[in-house]
Formats: sequence, structure tokens, C-alpha cells
Amino acid sequence: VSRTSIYFKQAESYRLAHDWKKASAAYKECINKSTVKYTDALYWYAVCQRSLNEYAAAEESLILYISAAGLQKNYKKEAEKEFQTLKFIQQQFANRDSGLIDAQKIQVEGSSEKGVFAPVQVNDNLFLLSSTTKDSAMADTANPYHSHLYYATLNNGSFEDMEPVIFPGIDTMNNNKGAAAISSDGNYLYFSRWKNEKDHIASSIYYSRKQAGGWSEPTILPLVNINGYSSKQPYCSTDGKYLFFSSDRPGGSGRFDIWYATINKDGSINEPINAGNMINTDGDEQSPFYHTHTSTLVFSSNSRIGMGGYDLFMSKGIDTTWQLPENMGFPINSSRDESYFFAPANASLFNNSLFSSDRGSGCCLETYRIVSAAKNRRIAGIVRDCNSKEPVAHAEIQLKDASGKKWITTTDTTGRYVFELMSDTYQDMILTITSTAYKQTTPVFKIKNLDESDLRTDKLTNIDLCIEMNLVIKAEDVVVVYFDFDKSGLKPATLSKLDSIYNLMVQLPDAIIQISGYTDGRGSEKYNQVLSDKRARSCADYLIQKGINGDRISFVSFGACCPAEMEIINGRDNPDGRSRNRRALINIKKK
Repeated sequence: VSRTSIYFKQAESYRLAHDWKKASAAYKECINKSTVKYTDALYWYAVCQRSLNEYAAAEESLILYISAAGLQKNYKKEAEKEFQTLKFIQQQFANRDSGLIDAQKIQVEGSSEKGVFAPVQVNDNLFLLSSTTKDSAMADTANPYHSHLYYATLNNGSFEDMEPVIFPGIDTMNNNKGAAAISSDGNYLYFSRWKNEKDHIASSIYYSRKQAGGWSEPTILPLVNINGYSSKQPYCSTDGKYLFFSSDRPGGSGRFDIWYATINKDGSINEPINAGNMINTDGDEQSPFYHTHTSTLVFSSNSRIGMGGYDLFMSKGIDTTWQLPENMGFPINSSRDESYFFAPANASLFNNSLFSSDRGSGCCLETYRIVSAAKNRRIAGIVRDCNSKEPVAHAEIQLKDASGKKWITTTDTTGRYVFELMSDTYQDMILTITSTAYKQTTPVFKIKNLDESDLRTDKLTNIDLCIEMNLVIKAEDVVVVYFDFDKSGLKPATLSKLDSIYNLMVQLPDAIIQISGYTDGRGSEKYNQVLSDKRARSCADYLIQKGINGDRISFVSFGACCPAEMEIINGRDNPDGRSRNRRALINIKKK
């Protein structure tokens, strides 16, 4: 056996163990001693250099590998993809908006030696996570290190008080447990269990029911697992509807694909469905996480263009309908492997989110927290007429949060409103809509779309809102509006009626109106004639100012003529009768 072949085997072993520094040194020895037999060592040397953030050197090694003449190159296609990876990395560094978002490692004692990964929230600050420990009972000839499930409390950027999750009747010998998920009602725990079988790792998904004092003995989950194939990394959506997982089962697009299945009340699942070609590729898609609040699937992939290894991607949608996945970018992704994303249920996707990465100096995946600067939140929506569905302009919109803080704005001519908030939350908001011609309304506040692509501002779109008119006027109606004593100014209650008449005249361009003005019996005939004329004109002027052509409006003044009610009854004054005679009658007709 040649010395170079020993170096090559060492390099391969270090690379598969993700010890990039030692692998790089061993591949370099192969390159120095033989450029013919171990040409592919040059490709892997470049991969190691990229993983060690030596991007310029990695590019030089790739150029040498691809341009080497007359030599067998088994990774030419992969080398071309590496060029794309290096280009993407350069773009990410150039586009980074410094200080707006960062990734900070969660502190755990010994995490660089044993790894701490795949965190998922149980409640409040209590999490489930996976970590590797040494099993002292193992035979000397067996690998004593296995992954197990732990409870841990997240406190000020550290996982503390780690306690193992105990399952009755389950052996630990030659088996690993990890990547767990809890059903939305907290009654079922799903997790991966795997072991080495010959030349591959066989993985299955188990589930356990909550019982007094802990969890029941785990049972392999039917329908998810198929003999001869692996299923792993379950995640339960917070709405309780879906179990997502990764599997290389038949019917997929490549090696490991993202699958999902609906969950039954007893914790079992229905027939799994492949998430489709928009999500899955001919490579590996793993560690799915579905954020119900923003309808976003986050997953890890090693096949798409990214920063190297496994990158995290996100896609809006549900079932098999998904948008084109988007790389989550630097600093969430790095030149190493990223997976196991988690975000709190009712927050934005980047608010106190966690993910796993081997970017550190340790041996394994560790947990990182996304830290972002305070972001603006822009809430926008549209107000429409409930009947006509037309936008309502100049409506006042008041937004109030749980603390009582208020924001006020008005709709524009398209019925659109916008609030600019500096707030960490947009939950428990109350909207109130006020408009002259409409009933005051407090509709449901529900975000239908959240765009977090801008690092400075989250753009939220509220569901369309509708308000009902105070009065619905129809053609051939006679509308009565009333005035105060000796006044011709329009009262607030009158405005809603006139606004309704305006809306009708807009809808019926051939409609015309006639306005008749009246007074009560007090005052001289000449004075009452002038006052009734002013009352009729004030109604006409209001409609004209809103945009109704004056040619469509005629008016006449009757003074104290034609009282609607008697003003003297049994020799006594009748104030109510007088108030009903201080009026204007508006007749609406079609031409």
C-alpha cells in the first residue's frame, strides 16, 4: 500500500466526519505526491477549502481540477456546481445588510464535543433537542456514542437543565434517537430512531402517547415507514393538521424528499403525500419545518445552489402548491451544513428563530439563534362597501394594540390604508372603521399575507374589510332630512342620508333629484320663504361638492306651506310637530 493511498483514505475518513481541517491537509498530501492517480483529491481539496472559508484558494483548486488535461475526472459536474456555490457566496457577502440580522450560537456545556441540535418547543422556554453522549454499557468493539433526546430550558441564550427523555421498554444499544416533534395538543411525541446497517444508516419514525408520569412505550408509526427505506425528522404543524418528514421511500424526486401526511385524533397518520417537484430535487431535502402562521415551509437541501453543503430554504404554500424555494441566505446559511430550523408559532419567521449548523470549531451540529435588529412593520389593507364591493375612500381607520396604544389613518381614493408600526408584535390588534355614510365597524383583524423579504420592514397585508351603509336609498324613494330651529346647516344625521343619495346617483347616472325646502309656522312668510330656500340649497350644495352635476338637481322653496304635522293641538304648542316640519324632501327619480 502506497503512502499516498493511505493519505487519501485518511482524507476521505476526515471528510466524511466533517473534520475539514484534517481532511484538507490529507488531500493536499495526495495532490503533492500524485496528480494522476488521485486527481479527484484536487476536487475534494477545493470542497475542504470552501468549507474552511478559503474561497479564493478553493476557486484556484477548482480551476486546476477542471483544466487538468488527459486525466480522469469523476467530479467534473460537481466541480462546476462548486463554482456556482462560490459565486453565490460572493453575492451573499456583497448584499449583506450589516447589523440587521446575525446568527449567535446557543451556549451549552460541551456542545462542541457532543453536539446539540434539532430544537423544538414544548411550551414556553422548554425545548426538546438532540445530543450525542457516550453509553458506558456498550461493548468495547461497538461505537459507544449515540444520540438521545433531552428536555432543556432556553434561558438568556443558553440551554440549561438538560434532562433525558425516558421511554419505557426501548433499548439504547446500537440505536440513536433524535429529531423529535410534539403534536399541537401535546399528547403525542414523534421522533427518529436510527442505526448503522452495513453500508448505510436505517432510520424510522416512532411515536409515543403522553401518560401519567411521562411517555408510553414508543411504537413504529404505520404508513410512514417502509421496509428497506428510511423515514426521519418528523415535524408537526402547530394547527395540528400535518406531520412533515423526510424519506427516501419510493415515489419521490430524488434521494431524500419532503413528505407530509394528515394527523388523526389518535396520533396516527393517513397516507403520506410527496410535497412535489417544486420542493424536492434529485438530491436530498431534509429536516422540514412548517410555520403555520406565515404558511412557510423551511427545509434543508444539498442540491440547490447555495453556500455549500446543506442550506436552509423557504417556500410559501401548503399541500403540493408551493412557491419557488428561496435560499435563506447569509448569515443563516454558511459554507457548512445548516438544518433543523424552528420559529415560534405566532411570531414572524425570523423572530427568535433557531437552527442547527456545524459552522463552529466543534465536531457536530450545534444550535444557533437568529438575532435581528428591530424591524418596522407595515400593515396595509383595503376597505370596501359590503354591498357594492367598491373601495371606500376617506374612512378613518383606528388600530389599537393590547396595551391600548393607538394609530389612526384614513383610506385613500382606492380604499387602501397603511400603518407604519415600530412594534415587536402584531397580535391582539383591534381595528375600528368610521365613515360618515357607514355604520361604525370593528371587523376581525387577520393577516392574510406576510412578506419578510425586506430585512428592514415586515410587510403585512390584512384581509379585505367591508362596512355597511347607514341607509340604503333606492330610486323612487322620498328622503326626508330635518333641520334645527331657524337653521339651514346640515346635521350629522343628515350627512349619512345625503351620502347614500350620492352613492345611488353614482350608480344610476340617469337619476335626477328634486329638493323641496320647508319651515315650521313661526316667522313671517317672507322670512320662511328665504329659510326654506337655504335649506333646499344646502342639500344641493353638499351633493354638488361631492361631484354630482348641478344639472341633475332642482329645488323649490315652500316656506311654511304644507305642514307634515299639526303644530297646535287643543290650543297647545306641539314642539315635536314643529321639528318634523323643519325639513327638506328629496325626491329621487329616473329620467
